[in-house]
Amino acid sequence: MDALKERYLGGIAEAGDEAALEELRVAALGKKGEISLKMRELGQMDPAVRQAAGQALNRLKDEIDAALRAKKAALGDAALDERLKAEWLDVTLPGRPRRQGTVHPISQVTEEVTAIFADMGFAVAEGPQIESDWYNFDALNIPPEHPSRQEMDTFYMARAEGDNRPPHVLRTHTSPVQIRSMQTHGAPIRIIAPGRVYRMDMDQTHTPMFHQVEGLAIDRDISMANLKWVLEEFCRAFFEVEGVELRFRASHFPFTEPSAEVDIRCSWAGGSLKIGEGDDWMEILGSGMVHPKVLAAAGVDPDEWQGFAFGLGIDRLAMLKYGIPDLRAFFESDLRWLRHYGFAALDMPTVAGGLSR
Repeated sequence: MDALKERYLGGIAEAGDEAALEELRVAALGKKGEISLKMRELGQMDPAVRQAAGQALNRLKDEIDAALRAKKAALGDAALDERLKAEWLDVTLPGRPRRQGTVHPISQVTEEVTAIFADMGFAVAEGPQIESDWYNFDALNIPPEHPSRQEMDTFYMARAEGDNRPPHVLRTHTSPVQIRSMQTHGAPIRIIAPGRVYRMDMDQTHTPMFHQVEGLAIDRDISMANLKWVLEEFCRAFFEVEGVELRFRASHFPFTEPSAEVDIRCSWAGGSLKIGEGDDWMEILGSGMVHPKVLAAAGVDPDEWQGFAFGLGIDRLAMLKYGIPDLRAFFESDLRWLRHYGFAALDMPTVAGGLSR
């Protein structure tokens, strides 16, 4: 017993790595190890001899096990010391900077637009992105033969055979939110309706999914003059230019009468967009007085109430304000692209100094 103890404890003390230590453990305490085999022989001994031998073997087993654990810990400490000698870290150096997350241009412009109209008393209204064609077309005085109701322009939802519900579409504008708001709250009302809309377009200035904000104000004495003031105040605040000049051109929309396209005075001098100066005009939105049929469809008496509506493309506003040349970049970009245009978390870039075209 003493020879076994001396041999294994000596081998453990001289072991140079964990592999050698494991070999000693298996040789001594494994299923076929020397000490394990001697433990099995206890059953063949006389009771008096078995008791003394069993105690001695258990003590030897515990000593070897303790020596193995201690040696393994010592080897681990030695390995760590060697690693610390080879590797070092200067904890006095400043930390490596981490890039912050970014606010997407669409989200930022939506927040800016919402804040500006909130200052003018407009509440925010929302509605479903899947609409019945009644809300999306009929209630807005868009006749059945209108081109926008064709499948080449509008995404219609699939229908199972035998499903006789009215057709549903991915909304092509946020105007249905105006109808729902008037049905719920009646008049007077003053809201904006920002959100995603869908049309079957795809080029440098159009995408199948984009973002709009539409405005609606209904009261007893609202006129085109009120509409002009609201849009001028919005453009001054959004583009951060005091000298804003708008031009209203007669147009036609089924849901407004009279209707007008709105242009803003600008220039492209030196490849940079300048709002409020120059000899060029750029279309930025559509507007008009709400058609009496639209009011009636929403449950508002057109003989008592009147108002205006307007619609702006949020993506287009972001392009104009931050000099982004291609609308598709919003959906095919990464953080490097956003940083290129100056977007960082909680940062609010402006048009100061001009924009790249």
